[in-house]
Amino acid sequence: MVGAETEVVKLLDAAVSAVPGGQIRPGQQQMVEAIDKARTTRRHLLVQAGTGTGKSLGYLVPSLLSERPVVVSTATLALQAQLVDTDLPRLADATEEVLGRKATFAVLKGRHHYLCAAKLAEPEPEEEQDSLDGGAWLGQAGRMEKHVKRVHEWANETENGDRDELDPGVPDTVWRGVSVSSRECVGAQKCPQGDICFAEKARGAAREADIVVTNHSLLAIDLLNGRKVLPDHDLLIVDEAHELADRATGAAQAELSVAGIERTMRRAGQFVSRETKEKFTDGGAAFDASLDNLPSSRLVQLPDHLRQALTLLEGACRDAFSEITVGKDDESLLKQQAKTGVGDLRDVVQRMLQESEYDVIWADSAAGTGGRRRQLTVAPLSVAGILGEELFAERTVVVTSATLTLGGKFDNVTRALGIEESEADTLDVGSPFDYRKQGILYVAAHLPKPTMSGLSEAAAEELVRLVTAIGGRTLGLFSSRKAAERAAEVLRERTDLPILVQGEESLPPLVRRFRAEPETCLLGVMSLWQGVDVPGDACQLVVVDRLPFPRPDEPLMAARSAAADNAGGSGFAQVSVPYAAIRLAQGVGRLIRSTSDKGVVAVLDARLENARSYGRYLRESLPPLWYTTDKDKVVGALKRLRDASS
Repeated sequence: MVGAETEVVKLLDAAVSAVPGGQIRPGQQQMVEAIDKARTTRRHLLVQAGTGTGKSLGYLVPSLLSERPVVVSTATLALQAQLVDTDLPRLADATEEVLGRKATFAVLKGRHHYLCAAKLAEPEPEEEQDSLDGGAWLGQAGRMEKHVKRVHEWANETENGDRDELDPGVPDTVWRGVSVSSRECVGAQKCPQGDICFAEKARGAAREADIVVTNHSLLAIDLLNGRKVLPDHDLLIVDEAHELADRATGAAQAELSVAGIERTMRRAGQFVSRETKEKFTDGGAAFDASLDNLPSSRLVQLPDHLRQALTLLEGACRDAFSEITVGKDDESLLKQQAKTGVGDLRDVVQRMLQESEYDVIWADSAAGTGGRRRQLTVAPLSVAGILGEELFAERTVVVTSATLTLGGKFDNVTRALGIEESEADTLDVGSPFDYRKQGILYVAAHLPKPTMSGLSEAAAEELVRLVTAIGGRTLGLFSSRKAAERAAEVLRERTDLPILVQGEESLPPLVRRFRAEPETCLLGVMSLWQGVDVPGDACQLVVVDRLPFPRPDEPLMAARSAAADNAGGSGFAQVSVPYAAIRLAQGVGRLIRSTSDKGVVAVLDARLENARSYGRYLRESLPPLWYTTDKDKVVGALKRLRDASS
């Protein structure tokens, strides 16, 4: 396209002018021009764009010049909502005159995120409402009935059927009764409600839009299913790309639980023989018994009793699958769901029985059961292969994040995504923030090595000293709930400051109070390391209790470390250190969120200073704050900040 660079800058100028107080930032323009070049030359691009760059406009603006749809994938619902509710509507209005037309956009989520009109017309029988999944339907029937009634009332009003538009939300148990997975769906042509299907409506809108916003989980499902889920496109933007490998791992992961087996058996029971039902019962009972004897760690080899139970289940699934015939009768939807459930269960069981060297199997507690019910989980050892084959094939891919480099290099992300550095251009546009003048990185190098769980007395003393100096205004990022609770206990004993703890209340109201009340401290665990954005004086001290290395008993990370060791490398250096670097960078990034922010990040883990093998690498992966180990200088700086904010 002649003059494309000039046109893209004009679009950027129009887009930025529509933002109150907006102005083009050098890194943002550099990013826009690089992506436009990648789009026209069809060469992949990796862009690190630090906080404050204006990254969203940086990739949305050049996307407007694509002649075919552009897909934008995000990791978090917060960013997805920001794009769809704020950035894209404003961008479409602002660029209409320059572009000569009004750009269109749509959001696309997994089928299970939308109401199923067929299920609403013929709801599942009451016994199907998962009494086995966390006991949600036992002793809570009245409350659940209210949720179900509210969903049906909302169904008569909603235009999109998108679960995220239902406010307040409903429990997963209720939503399962009004939605279907892609495998359960019989298809619009066979479904009696196909002409009013919300999921099909969303897919139709996505096919017609200029920009389609989706999430990493659906992108991963698309990759794992032969690229048949997302609309055809030539340009893919992967934002928050440091999360993609984990989301792809989650999409390729499967669980096997007693509740899941019994749910499948109930659905299939009315369509199979009594003999097959008895096989299901025997297999489920054997599997249930086998879970009691399994350690909470990786199963390098399946024990004989577990293998026998899985073999029984495989036989039951094989018989049931052949007995359920799906035709055009009135029961086709129920039959399809039953057959799909049996097929999914069979596939998981067979995958576990294969004991592939590329898979990791372990026993753990099922999500949402408080540790009361156990399950067997299988996940890929690595997703780099499938990402390398599918992510970058037959389209141009732009990979971006505020934390894309580690130790100043892109090699970790290229390895995780399965692409050679020679196959993509790389660019770091930096950040408009003057980190060395705006913030301090303090490492408490005098403290002893952190304990495995909880908070040491020495670290607690240091925490009190720092928090007292700043007078609240503290975001505490802890490695465990036990450590966060101990920190709260100490601060409540030793100060008069309001102390908020994640888990004592839902996170959104806690964050709102933290923003509104400057003397408040907010303490929590991993979700706070990425999900909190509090610019201004409310957050002037970020405390990290220990370096966020993966737990040594976490099966998947342990298996990846072992694989690296067995290949002649170092599992600690290749797996654990990059894992910690990404999460530490995300946590440290909570401090400086605008050009006027000032404050201190205090790391109560001396290894960041003292560990010769990785300390410097971790520090080089962080925003370039002014660095010190002098506690007196830091306390003085915090007191001055407190006085200036008073």
